[in-house]
Amino acid sequence: MLGDFTYYNPTKLIFGKDAMASLTAELEKYGKTVQLVYGGGSIKRNGIYDQVIAALEAAGKTVVEDAGVMPNPTAQKLREGARIARENDVDFILAVGGGSCIDYSKAVAVSKNLPEGEDPWDVYYARSEEPLPDMDVVPVGSVLTMVGTGSEMNCGSVITNRECGMKIGHVYSDDRVWPRFAVLNPEFTYSLPRYQMVAGIFDIMSHICEQYFSGTDDNTSDYLSEGLMRSLIVSSRAAVANPEDYEARSNIMWTATWALNSLVARGKTEDWEVHMLGHAVGAVTDATHGMALAAVALPYYRLIMPYGLEKFARFAVNVWGVDASGKTTEELASAGLAAMETWMREIGCVMSIGELGANESNLDAIADATFFMEGGYHVLNREEVMEILRASLAAK
Repeated sequence: MLGDFTYYNPTKLIFGKDAMASLTAELEKYGKTVQLVYGGGSIKRNGIYDQVIAALEAAGKTVVEDAGVMPNPTAQKLREGARIARENDVDFILAVGGGSCIDYSKAVAVSKNLPEGEDPWDVYYARSEEPLPDMDVVPVGSVLTMVGTGSEMNCGSVITNRECGMKIGHVYSDDRVWPRFAVLNPEFTYSLPRYQMVAGIFDIMSHICEQYFSGTDDNTSDYLSEGLMRSLIVSSRAAVANPEDYEARSNIMWTATWALNSLVARGKTEDWEVHMLGHAVGAVTDATHGMALAAVALPYYRLIMPYGLEKFARFAVNVWGVDASGKTTEELASAGLAAMETWMREIGCVMSIGELGANESNLDAIADATFFMEGGYHVLNREEVMEILRASLAAK
């Protein structure tokens, strides 16, 4: 293990088929006015909305609804949510949905009490500032209905600004941004369309890979990552075959949370370049996040593989079960990425940014929106970004 670190996670997780039974008691710990955040209305069709409202009423809450959170929540929507929070002087924000709703809720939580004239996008995303110590941050809780981002147990928030063509994630260092609790019932994910389920599955895999493909030391965090990836591979195949396989969906939900609650990053540097590429694709095309990651991941990893050859070879053996007999290290590393590609195609991942609406004419815009990260095995330059994008565009 490298370096010294502190591990702290303040989020309470309530997991299982009966998890919703605890929601009223959790809500009673907070103030009277609750901003209820959700997306396009699917929670009304599948009955989750009624369960949430019943819990809010039982806790004696005044509910202010904030619906219509889009898959890539925008700066414009954030400004609207902050206005709703201010005008109603909300005491608590309850996000019901997936990572987009939770990310958005965190952003609203730190924006409600910004000084007049301050724009939340400029403060927290363009300038990446933290909430002022003496400024109240609204506490957030969640009822999870879509897995992938891990936002239910971390302090990250991603917002898209369509006006400037940027998608930026802010991992807050302020403990007040962490969700206070998360209700996780795997059955709530059953009604998710297959495309969204698969996007979430690859998002989970990408989160783990971003932390795994760095460093050369013998690190316990890497062994944990390998176990999480193996579990995800098995469970994803079962869930694709039967979306109502409770065991598979519960394992995927649990893996998603532990993939990005900072545990497997302890003692390591981290990469995150696939996410920077995926965010840039999403900023230009408004693509589903997990599918944008899937479309750029393999071209990126094949480009950087020579710089981290030993880890890619280990990935092949320990995650994908590739037989190392008779193979050079390079052949073994390549076989691991080939196995990953086979799995991605099997479960239904998007393999080309062309499927997401990108084309040769907007590659420059995507490259311009890509940030360069320094924690992995190789720092990209703009020419290499264009090489990755063209390789993805040409993929079949």
